Amino acid sequence: MVAVVREIQIPLLAVVLIVGCLAKAWYTLRTRTADLRERASVTFPLGSRRPAALALCVIELVLGAGLLLTAGRTGAGVPALTVRTAVALLFGTAAGALYVLRTRRPDEGCGCFGDLSRTPVGWRVITRAVLLCLAALSVIGAPPLRMPASAGQAWLTLAAASAVLAVLCALSPELGELMVRLSHAEPCEVRAIPVSRTLSALHASPLWRRYQRFFVAETPADVWREGCWRFVVYPAVLASRRMEVVFAVHLAGRGVPVRVGMVDTGTDFLLPKQRTEDPLLFSKLV
Repeated sequence: MVAVVREIQIPLLAVVLIVGCLAKAWYTLRTRTADLRERASVTFPLGSRRPAALALCVIELVLGAGLLLTAGRTGAGVPALTVRTAVALLFGTAAGALYVLRTRRPDEGCGCFGDLSRTPVGWRVITRAVLLCLAALSVIGAPPLRMPASAGQAWLTLAAASAVLAVLCALSPELGELMVRLSHAEPCEVRAIPVSRTLSALHASPLWRRYQRFFVAETPADVWREGCWRFVVYPAVLASRRMEVVFAVHLAGRGVPVRVGMVDTGTDFLLPKQRTEDPLLFSKLV
């Protein structure tokens, strides 16, 4: 039984590393650097948070793939020893970093699985890192993996894998966060949506193509959010008058609705023609 538990640690560690890499990469690539302060990357200077997070993703991906590639006979020996030692060192370092983070920033999430790791670091997360470190240490010097020799051994392997997976799930607060997200959609009023996604939806709209030729700047003069709408302001010149073209982009789902209005910045008076063409007008909020 001990040998079976030892063997399943290699694929388990590989899955944890690869899933953690993908989750962190997804969160890091779609989040602005300043917003990374809400995760464990807060311990790094602002300019190095994104490179540090991406570097950790690459390390996890390389080690996870290395565990799988060296699990059989072809990777036995020095390659397997090197990869498994590096994995143990990674999880041991992570356990120490999590303890420091809990001490210094008890309100921060660990970021172990990207945006799912919002819960402040607790003893469950630290214990998980310690057990993963011990699991990596236990497979150093282990023989190459092999298929079960009989049906009884296959069932024993399945039972051991289920038990280890259950322990891992019990120590993972991310599972509860995932179930909450799957059970009901987060309201758009509180959903974190990057500005870049809003601008992409705006640039794909017919209203953008209609008014783009009047803009005097390529970047918006102002961007702000009200509930499920994000407002984007561009300075423009229309009929020899200085205007502000205000786009309102809805934040929910695909094919989002886009509305537009114009504000005369010279006289605070909208021309009748403009009022006829664009019945939905917005006043810039201060």
